[in-house]
Amino acid sequence: MRYVLLNKPYEVLTQFTDETGRQTLKDFVQIPNIYPVGRLDFDSEGLVLLTDDKQLQHRLSEPRFKVPKTYWAQVEGVPTEAALENLRRGVDLKTGYTSPAEVELLPEAPELWERSKPVRFRANIPTSWVQIRISQGMNRQVRKMTAAVGFPTLRLVRVSIADLRVEKLQPGQWRELTTAEVQALREDMAAQTAAAGTFKTPGKGTEFWPGGVPPSAKALKAVGQKSNRPPAAGGSKNTSASASRKPTGKPPRGGAGTRPGAKAKPGAGPKPGAGRPAGKRGR
Repeated sequence: MRYVLLNKPYEVLTQFTDETGRQTLKDFVQIPNIYPVGRLDFDSEGLVLLTDDKQLQHRLSEPRFKVPKTYWAQVEGVPTEAALENLRRGVDLKTGYTSPAEVELLPEAPELWERSKPVRFRANIPTSWVQIRISQGMNRQVRKMTAAVGFPTLRLVRVSIADLRVEKLQPGQWRELTTAEVQALREDMAAQTAAAGTFKTPGKGTEFWPGGVPPSAKALKAVGQKSNRPPAAGGSKNTSASASRKPTGKPPRGGAGTRPGAKAKPGAGPKPGAGRPAGKRGR
């Protein structure tokens, strides 16, 4: 398994191909069969984790597994304490409220690399830096959050994913995770899986239910799912065709009897000698 941590430069797509010729991950990482965990916007910079570990990739990408990500956002103006508190509580993005976040105003600009294109800002309006730690993955969430409280984002850098930090990685540089870092990620995901109580591996039909007890067939029917609950003790898994067939009121084909009110056909009835004991036929 490969686990790669990349510092994605500004204006690079978080994918390996692009029909319009823009820069992609392939321009910086030439390892086959690895894929990004989640995404980072084209105009954002910072950490992207890539791996061929499909199970870990799925768990890190699932919204219900709360993987914290920390961003440094350069915003227009200096946010007030009321604006910061609003970000901490959660803001209305029209598509839904954001979850509570850890937010603080940085006392000074962090030491970062120069961006490939200078940040455009208005000379008469100061800028400041805000650190925001979230575990959601809504589209362009941080930018929408700061804009919603009146302080648009000018530059956005993801500086950590869980306990993995950008540190000395320069734009376009990458490194492989250490054994200890991979183990820490696995243990964190295992703990969150246990807390969530349910997890379905991609491509598998096996389901794990909270407490190990699957819901009733009635509950599943209400949401349009089929039950995988094993049959009750003493019962059979499949009922026979004859047991499930509804009665039609007709006698079995080839059997005796006629429908009520039906006239017997001429010549119908038992044949002469039928029903007599063997060896005592009439002469």
